[in-house]
Amino acid sequence: MKKFLLIIPFLFGATATGIAQTDPSAEQVRQDRARGVVLPANDWPYKITKAYVEDEPDADYIHASEAAHEAFRDIKFSIRIHWGVYSKWGIEASWPMLKMSNGKKTEYNELYKTFNPEGFDADEWMAFFKRCGMQAFAFTTKHHDGFSMFHTGTRVQQRANYLNPAHPIESCDLAYSIEETPFKRDIVEELCEAAHRNNIKIDLYYSHNDWYDADFRPYFNHPLTVDAARDAQTALDFAPDSYDEKRIMTPNLTQEEKSRMVARHREQLRELLANYGKIDMICLDGQFGRYVWPEIKETVKMMRRLQPDLMIRARGIGNYGDYYQPEEFVPEGKENTNMPWMSICLLGNVFAYDSVAENYKGTQWVVSHLVNCVAKGGSFMVCIGPDAGGKFHPEAVRQLEAVGEWLKVNGEGIYETRARDVWKSGNICFTRSKDSKRVYAFVETFPDGKELIIPSVTPAKKSKVRLLGYNKPLKWSPTVDGGIKIEIPAALQSPENRPCEYAWTFRFEIE
Repeated sequence: MKKFLLIIPFLFGATATGIAQTDPSAEQVRQDRARGVVLPANDWPYKITKAYVEDEPDADYIHASEAAHEAFRDIKFSIRIHWGVYSKWGIEASWPMLKMSNGKKTEYNELYKTFNPEGFDADEWMAFFKRCGMQAFAFTTKHHDGFSMFHTGTRVQQRANYLNPAHPIESCDLAYSIEETPFKRDIVEELCEAAHRNNIKIDLYYSHNDWYDADFRPYFNHPLTVDAARDAQTALDFAPDSYDEKRIMTPNLTQEEKSRMVARHREQLRELLANYGKIDMICLDGQFGRYVWPEIKETVKMMRRLQPDLMIRARGIGNYGDYYQPEEFVPEGKENTNMPWMSICLLGNVFAYDSVAENYKGTQWVVSHLVNCVAKGGSFMVCIGPDAGGKFHPEAVRQLEAVGEWLKVNGEGIYETRARDVWKSGNICFTRSKDSKRVYAFVETFPDGKELIIPSVTPAKKSKVRLLGYNKPLKWSPTVDGGIKIEIPAALQSPENRPCEYAWTFRFEIE
């Protein structure tokens, strides 16, 4: 398979063909700041990093363009795929490792030697995403456990030896990546190539932190800690969660280890943005502390220069990010910031593969979350994981493909819409077309009677009111309080005559 090669010198700021090297003008910076691309104060990752990440980005940094932000806002429904060596044991992504015995941690770190997902087919995944009506996917290129699902030229030079508490760090020399498995193929490359062929936008998840590489200790729950992280204030050098008395104590970091960590972290992000063509989004996760924030900030600037319109998730980098991601919840109302957002929620009970069919929450749950997010001006990302062979659970497939069928009927009110000033009234959610000439009302409970009252909507005179998926216009009349009354045809009182099973969409032409 062909690589998208983009060779640049490693040092940030060096001249490289095809990469813009000029700093932004004062006017560009002024326009960028005027856009108000800032995190809301109640965003919990922002609260973690605000002690050392400055609110105002450096003057030589600007965000992705307004066009890129608008393209991001056009993405309404997407999927996150968590997949790695943890699927061999059918457990949650990375996190269970922290509670394992030292013997089990050692076994976990050897799982890559037998990881061979022969059932994986990138084109099948893309066909599945399209059947579900999804416009983008996010894929875990590397989760917290440190295993890379792509070919990397970087090397891990020291790792934990959990079976030797007297000398818990040992030397090594390996990529700790998919190329060292029996499978060998670059999964990220295959997914990106298939996405480009299918016009599906790409979001590459990448964990800042790495629990395999001992140079990354003790950042973000690393199993190895250091004495310098004991004090709560000093711990901010690494992250608020860098010390736990149950973790293995190791010597404090040396300058050489710090430099290696920064270099490997930076180079892997360079590989992801230089080797796989256009990447639409990158989903950073976790955070480093203030000890390396100046270096990480330079890495973010490198990312921007590699792909200027890359939408960067703000996790761990504050207002240098372009979008943020509420996790396992949807904001209660429209957000008070111009930074776009995308809510992510689990379809099953875990981010990785869930083998229990009953755990999957259902098509109606997905549709409800999708409508809720889009009405508030955000978008919805649902999360599942494949099994060790690269196949998704049949129940997850069934539920998500049913969402695709719903979108065939109702997608006009979802795709490329924007939030209304009045986004909800009672149990009715609204969206509007970009030109504000149409309003869509989503009714989750079909009216039990001959009429439906929809407040806060005044259609243009003589305009047609339609139920999406129903080929006849509906009779309507204005109400005294600025809404409308729609007459529901008798035929629609029978569920089998309705265009879908739930969340029916009424469309209005607005003057």
